[in-house]
Amino acid sequence: METPTATTAGSVLILFGGALLVWCALELRLRHHLRRHGVPATARVVVDGDPYGELYGDPYGELDTAPLLSYCTLPTVGATGLGQAESVLSRPRGHTRLRRPAGLAPGAVVQVAYDARRPSRVVLAASETRPSLPSDVFWALLGTSALAVGLTLIASVLTD
Repeated sequence: METPTATTAGSVLILFGGALLVWCALELRLRHHLRRHGVPATARVVVDGDPYGELYGDPYGELDTAPLLSYCTLPTVGATGLGQAESVLSRPRGHTRLRRPAGLAPGAVVQVAYDARRPSRVVLAASETRPSLPSDVFWALLGTSALAVGLTLIASVLTD
């Protein structure tokens, strides 16, 4: 491989691998923090349509693997001193399955934990999901291998 091509490819792979590893670490930390310190709530899986109000040829809303959840937050104290609960629509973090599990069919009630400061940040409770270790390992291996190949390409350019 020519030097400019190897340098460019190595740099792109280093950036991609590094960004992917940072994203994996931040996402894992966020999910762990929300499951331990988030506010518990009960959410309902709702049917999701496109922005124009039409379904994607999926009348039951089961094709999207990250279900749309509807839940109410705890009342917050505003500037007027009155507590107000709000209804939130959000998708759970870290849900990257190929197929939606049967327990997340539209209308199902699931336990979630959300961030009180940013209610749209929500994760399914640990009892509601299968372990996410396989997908976490996949993304970490992809980032690590991209980073390793990029570093190898850059090292081969520097040693020539």
